[in-house]
Parts: sequence; C-alpha cells; structure tokens
Amino acid sequence: MGAAILQRSPRSDTESPTREENPLDDYAGELDDGADSDYFEEFASDTTSLNSMITAYRYENGRRYHAYKDGAYWGPNDERQNEQLDIAHHLFTMLLGNKLCLAPISDNIQRVLDIGTGTGIWAIDFADQYPSAEVTGTDLSPTQPSFVPPNLRFEIDDAEDSWAYPVNHFDLIHVRSLYGAISDWPAFYRNMLIGLRPGGWFDQLEMSIEFRSDDGTVTHDHVLAEWSRIFIEAGERFGKTFRIADLARPYMLDAGFQNVTERRFKLPVGPWSRDENYRKLGMWNLVHCEQGIEGWAMALLSRVMGWSFEEIQLFLANMRKALRDYSRIHAYFYVVSVYGQKPLQGQAARFA
Repeated sequence: MGAAILQRSPRSDTESPTREENPLDDYAGELDDGADSDYFEEFASDTTSLNSMITAYRYENGRRYHAYKDGAYWGPNDERQNEQLDIAHHLFTMLLGNKLCLAPISDNIQRVLDIGTGTGIWAIDFADQYPSAEVTGTDLSPTQPSFVPPNLRFEIDDAEDSWAYPVNHFDLIHVRSLYGAISDWPAFYRNMLIGLRPGGWFDQLEMSIEFRSDDGTVTHDHVLAEWSRIFIEAGERFGKTFRIADLARPYMLDAGFQNVTERRFKLPVGPWSRDENYRKLGMWNLVHCEQGIEGWAMALLSRVMGWSFEEIQLFLANMRKALRDYSRIHAYFYVVSVYGQKPLQGQAARFA
C-alpha cells in the first residue's frame, strides 16, 4: 500500500457535520460532469503545489531540514539522521524487553496514533504486530516509506497545532523522542486527553540529554557534561525544553491522566559495563550517539547559540573522542518511559 502525503487541518467546533448528519449526502451524485471535472483538476493542482511546498526542504551546513513549518524542529530529516532514528528504534525496543510500548494495551487494539513518527519504523512494526489496529503516523516531514502495512497511513501534521482528529477516538497515542520539539507541554497533554477514548492510553518514551556516571568519571568540566549544559540552555532559548524526560510525569498528572506510571532505564554509552545486556545496549548506544550528534547539534548551535560551523565541528570532534573513551569514562543517560490512562467517563482522575 502506498503512503499518501496528507496534511491535517486543526479541528474546529464549527466544522461541517459528519456523513451521517450531512443532508447534502443525498445529492452527492448529482454534480454535472463539467463541475466534477473542473473540481478534480483544481484539486490535483492544489495537491501538487502542497506536496511541492512540503518537500521544498531547507539545506543548511550540509544537512537537510523539514520545509513544512520551517524551523519548528531542529533535527535534520536527511538519510544520515534517519539512520540514527532507525538505530534508536532498535535500541529502545531492546531496552523495553522487545516491546513497542509499556502501556497495558489490548491485543485487539483498534485505533492508534503515533505523533512525531519520524521514519515511521515504530508505526510500521506496530501495524504489523497488531493487525486489528488502524494506525496513523504523523510528522512534519514526509520521509516515511511508500509501501507500508495496509492498516497504516502517514500524514503531515504539526504536533503543536490544535487537535485535528475526532475527540474520544484513539485507544493509544504514542510519542517518542519529542524532547526539544514542543513549546507548550501542558497544552500538548490536554490535547492527548481530548483525542483518547475514555480508558485509552498515552505512552511516551524520552531520552534525558544529561550524561552521568556513578563512579565520578563524568566530571563537571568534562565535554559530556558541557554538552548537557549547552543543550539544556539551547532548549530554553529556543522555547522548547530538553528536560521533558523529567517533566512528563508531573505534567501528565496535572493534565488529568490517571494510573500514571514512570520507569527509568540506564542506557550506557559504550560497552563498559560488566553486565552482558548493558554491554550490548552500550555498544548500540555508542553507534547511535556517533551517528546522531552532528544532526542533534548543527541547527541548535548555529541558529540558537550563534556558533560558527568550525566551532561546532571542533566541539563534535571532542565529543566523538569522549564517546569512544568508554574504557575510562563510564557514562550513561536515562531513558524514561511514562504512560497514563484517560479516566473513564464520569470517573474522577486518580493521581498516582
């Protein structure tokens, strides 16, 4: 099945009625041939223009960025960064014990939304694993593959726009790695409650960008610690925090979710751990970080922090050297899973 590029418009309370309510449906077949032909020619032209606008990417410092809502997100959408996203998917799936999410969903789940789908790899795997589900993946960039499971479609949508889907609709809404992507997280979580059916689940997985160590090898003046401070500052300047891994749970509780559950996972950088599972995760994470750091850094350090291309490349060279020094530097960061449930109708939220 081909994945169409669709653009969502925010839902309005003044929208036209649904098909069941619309009295014009009885006359849908009575348009004359000329009007019908003109309409579809105009529609085809508008669709071509829209697709051209969406794919008129920005190229900057050797990297490619989204065109729709240009500048709203700092990460590249080119092949190098897409490879990092696919590596991250494999890494996160391993970390979660070969699960795609931790929310206690039904095996017969029906409607699923994946916001910020990226390459679409999570949505593809979910659609394959849950054939009962109608899965929708949304992103600012149409970089997903053309051939996908028949129960999956991709759409262009901005996660910060007003809610564009039916209310009380989804059984599961999933987001992952939206750090630095949302300016108003409380409003975002309120939208998630609007879109979930009563009893439905919201599932989020986020990386902390703070490199740590339990043995003191990541010192305050180490380049890994410097990276953490710089990007936290960049997020605050940009108006889109990178600290959502620590803020998700309290924000969800404030929004009105119930049964909110948080799990924290240590993710080593490099295969320095004596534990076999952590060694494997650390090896994959080293590849993940090396593949990702230029894309993570380039737009934020140049556009937001005002660094030159040469300054960024020098910083990245020091970062790569530090990442590979895992025999001495025993760094890790947290990956945080938070999920919560929309209360049933008439049921007060129970804050956990």
